[in-house]
Amino acid sequence: MAGHGTDEHPHGADRLCDAGDRVYSRAVRRGRVPRTDAEPVPCLLELALLHPDPDDMDWLVPTAPQEVMTRLLRGVYDEVSESHRRVGSAVAAFEWYAGLGRRIQASAMASASASLEGGAAIRVLDGLSRIQAAMDDATEACTGEVLTVQPGGIRREPELTEGLHRAVALRSRGVRMRDLYTHVARHGQGLLNYLELMGDAVEARTLDEVVDRLILFDRTVAFIPANADHTMALELRHPALIEYFVTVFDRLWRLAIPVAAALPDTGIEGISHREQSIAALLADGHQDAVIAERLGISVRTCRAHIARLSETLGAASRTQLGVRIAQAGLDGVSSRLPDVPAQLTPADRESPTAR
Repeated sequence: MAGHGTDEHPHGADRLCDAGDRVYSRAVRRGRVPRTDAEPVPCLLELALLHPDPDDMDWLVPTAPQEVMTRLLRGVYDEVSESHRRVGSAVAAFEWYAGLGRRIQASAMASASASLEGGAAIRVLDGLSRIQAAMDDATEACTGEVLTVQPGGIRREPELTEGLHRAVALRSRGVRMRDLYTHVARHGQGLLNYLELMGDAVEARTLDEVVDRLILFDRTVAFIPANADHTMALELRHPALIEYFVTVFDRLWRLAIPVAAALPDTGIEGISHREQSIAALLADGHQDAVIAERLGISVRTCRAHIARLSETLGAASRTQLGVRIAQAGLDGVSSRLPDVPAQLTPADRESPTAR
């Protein structure tokens, strides 16, 4: 009977192989079968479905189906009981771990709450109404300083007046404000009117390009956009993040030029400061749309400047323009800006956090 072990019949009594089913069925019908009938299916003996006839060892008699069923049900019951026991042990163990995690989390939250004076480290503000309400709360609590970065181009009247009530309230409490804009914003009368209204309470400077919109109150809470269309914002109170944003702002501020001061001359006849900035970005390999967004101008205006730049430098193609820019030494302006993370690159100029 070698070679006919359970490896060739990997089943239990509840799911016999076809050959075993035929032999056992025949044994039940006839009361016994010759031992030679069971040689191809040793599983019947191994599963105790057949056993030798005490009166004639050359014959095998079947175990009663009722006895087999009772034996199977007992085995199934034992398996189910063992499974229940294991499930209970697993639940008990992981309930303990879960409780441990809750205790640790509660302790961490209490510690963070104490260090952040009651505010969540990062809070997502979904919708303009929630953004405005959070900023109103921050404005009311502010007592010393507000730092803002306002990307984009010319500041339209609605953008400037939307948060004017906050600026006036801050000024009335002696809060100092420092605002960073792009150079393009200088050409809007709305910004000039706003600065005149606010007087010494606001100091404004401009750069070729700035990071995305950022508002910092008392160096304790910051607001930045959280999606592309600026319908969501992040309210940040984590000390490390606040310190990082303040560092970025201060470095940009040192590079910026006061609005009251004129932009420096490029030193190259026929090339404006804006065209110098465009030349540097072209040298970095940026496309027209990207350049326009970073400088806060329209793509059409950007292309008009590129055309004038090509004419001034005597370039007949974009490739030749790149060569002329390098020859004129116009390819290094953008490198004056400090490196900042990708998530702070300029985006839509219609920010819900605009003043």
